[in-house]
Amino acid sequence: MPGAVEGPSWKQVEDIGDIYDFRDVLGTGAFSEVILAEDKRTQKLVAIKCIAKKALEGKEGSMENEIAVLHKIKHPNIVALDDIYESGGHLYLIMQLVSGGELFDRIVEKGFYTERDASRLIFQVLDAVKYLHDLGIVHRDLKPENLLYYSLDEDSKIMISDFGLSKMEDPSSVLSTACGTPGYVAPEVLAQKPYSKAVDCWSIGVIAYILLCGYPPFYDENDAKLFEQILKAEYEFDSPYWDDISDSAKDFIRHLMEKDPEKRFTCEQALQHPWIAGDTALDKNIHQSVSEQIKKNFAKSKWKQAFNATAVVRHMRKLQLGTSQEGQGPTASHGELLTPAAGGPAAGCCCRDCCVEPGPEMSPRLSPQL
Repeated sequence: MPGAVEGPSWKQVEDIGDIYDFRDVLGTGAFSEVILAEDKRTQKLVAIKCIAKKALEGKEGSMENEIAVLHKIKHPNIVALDDIYESGGHLYLIMQLVSGGELFDRIVEKGFYTERDASRLIFQVLDAVKYLHDLGIVHRDLKPENLLYYSLDEDSKIMISDFGLSKMEDPSSVLSTACGTPGYVAPEVLAQKPYSKAVDCWSIGVIAYILLCGYPPFYDENDAKLFEQILKAEYEFDSPYWDDISDSAKDFIRHLMEKDPEKRFTCEQALQHPWIAGDTALDKNIHQSVSEQIKKNFAKSKWKQAFNATAVVRHMRKLQLGTSQEGQGPTASHGELLTPAAGGPAAGCCCRDCCVEPGPEMSPRLSPQL
């Protein structure tokens, strides 16, 4: 396996514990565990993805793909892979650590939230995904659960994590594997047609929709009916939830959630839309409605997936408190705190690259007519 990946060489060590002091378990997957750890030499906190090599048997290609993708990426809004160690029966991916928590948590906790806030978030996602697309990388599993805040700061940037389903585009072949998360997956994927980076743009449209109303554009407890909705691109801007949202925001979403991938906006086109590049995003406070819908439609225990960002936040606040009391140790605003390739559902899926993965369970929202 070593040597199959571009970038830094895999380092063989007798005991990873000689280099890192393992702290809290942040999340678990089918064959991996994400652990908060401290570099004994630099005291830098990192997230370490620990993978049992035995569990990887037959899945080596998928793991090597994820590592190859991560090695190639250097962007301020995308998780970075710092190092790779092999020790005993395990592989250790040393990842940057995000300490700011999950997207939904932050929105719910806010007292004030506007279209403009959502526009700024989507701008960062579009910029990062455009960067991936320019490198020939298709993420294939963009969703709110994979968007984490870099720090606890009020104006913290957002980070894209989890590249378990990412794929390098090969000009000589087409992407056709059905993968992603129901509710966010593009119609052409469900139709089992060859697809391209346009699938990511569809997912960003779905995320933008949720950020503006708090519920998903497609929902049914029956997957077959859910897929039918997506295949037809059937979604509404329901009243009263969308009454205070600008026409510009709806136009932006329509261009991304366009059924025909040939007509769908690219990231570059979306970045030029007035709702992103101009001043059409409204400043009206929509926090109450959006946060109520998020709490109603996205069960907290489900949106956490395999990586528990709340554990990081709790740990960082504890460190911050210890620093203020003892005058030593790292703090939550430490400049070296960065992000993990948080296992996510990709790590929890036994076949990873060959299925449509189960999405977060959502309680049915009340129909606007009720």
